[in-house]
Amino acid sequence: MGYRIAVAGATGNVGREMLNILAEREFPADEVVALASRKSLNTEMSYGDKTLKTKDLDTFDFTGFDIALFAIGSEATKQYAPKAAAAGCVVIDNSSLYRYDSEIPLIVPEVNPQAIHGYARKNIIANPNCSTAQMVVALKPLHDRAKIKRVVVSTYQSVSGAGKEGMDELWDQTKSIYNPTDDKPPKKFTKQIAFNVIPHIDVFLDSGETKEEWKMVAETKKIIDPSIKVTATCVRVPVFVGHSEAVNIETEEFLDEDEARDILRESPGVMVIDKREDGGYITPIDCVGDFATFVSRIRQDSTIDNGLNMWVVSDNLRKGAALNAVQIAELLGRECLKKG
Repeated sequence: MGYRIAVAGATGNVGREMLNILAEREFPADEVVALASRKSLNTEMSYGDKTLKTKDLDTFDFTGFDIALFAIGSEATKQYAPKAAAAGCVVIDNSSLYRYDSEIPLIVPEVNPQAIHGYARKNIIANPNCSTAQMVVALKPLHDRAKIKRVVVSTYQSVSGAGKEGMDELWDQTKSIYNPTDDKPPKKFTKQIAFNVIPHIDVFLDSGETKEEWKMVAETKKIIDPSIKVTATCVRVPVFVGHSEAVNIETEEFLDEDEARDILRESPGVMVIDKREDGGYITPIDCVGDFATFVSRIRQDSTIDNGLNMWVVSDNLRKGAALNAVQIAELLGRECLKKG
C-alpha cells in the first residue's frame, strides 16, 4: 500500500519540480493530487506519464492524505499548513515560515536525518533555504571529521530562486539590451539583472546583512551545530538555474585537502569534480537537472592554520527545494509512517 500525496503550489517552478521528482524517483504513491490557487484551477500538470488537473487548495480536504509538499510561500502556508496538519497530513514546507520554530524540525536528509522524529509535535517539517541546503551537504562530513569553527561563504544565486518572475525578468531584459526601443526596467529585482550582479537578496536587516544572509547563518546552526560561526554575502547573478557558492571553512583540527576530497567523494548527496585543469570543475549549467551537490576547487587556505576553500554548485530548484522535500518525504516514510 502506497501513500496519498498532495502537492500545494503545483503550478510554480518548485511545485512542478516536486511532481517531476516524485515520478522520477518512483515515490511509492497510490495517489498524487496537484493543488493550486483558484485562478489556476484545472491547469494540466505532468506527473510521469500521467496528466493531473489542479484542484482548489482553498477548499481541499487533506483528511486521509499522508503527506503534503508545500511550495506556496509563507503567507499562504500560514493559512493552509495548520489545516492540513490538523487533518493528520504531514506537511513538508518549502517556505521560511517554520524554519526557525524550535518545535519543527529543519531537515536535510543527508545531514540530520535523526531530526525527522520531531515531526509529530506539530505534523510539520521545514525545508531549508536553497543556498543553505547545498552548503550543509558539503559541510557536514567535514565537520564530523575535523569540527568546523567558522564558515565564510559568498553565494552566486540564480534568478529561479526568485520564482518565475525573476526568470522572466532576466529573459526580457537580456532581449531588450539588443533592442534599445524595448526598455525593460527592474520590477522583481532592485537593479537590472541582465549582464549584472546584485548583492541583495531579500530585505535588509538592522545589522546591515540581508535576510537571505541571516537565513544561512541561522539554518546552518540549527541543522549542523549551533557553535559554528557563519558569515555570508548573498548575490543574485544572471543565471537561470543553479546556485554556486565560494565556501571558506576553518576547522579545529587540521584537515588536508586530499583527505577532504576523499571524505566528500564518499559522502551522500555529494559529487566531487575537482581536476586542476581547464574545465575541471562544475558550473551552474553543468548541474541543471541533477540530484547531486557538486564540489570543486578543494584547496588549502594558507592564510590560516586549519583552512580549506571549495566551490559548491547545485540545481536550486532540485536540491535547494523540490528534491530535498521529496527526500524528506522518503525519509519520513522509511522512519516514521512505514506503509506497505
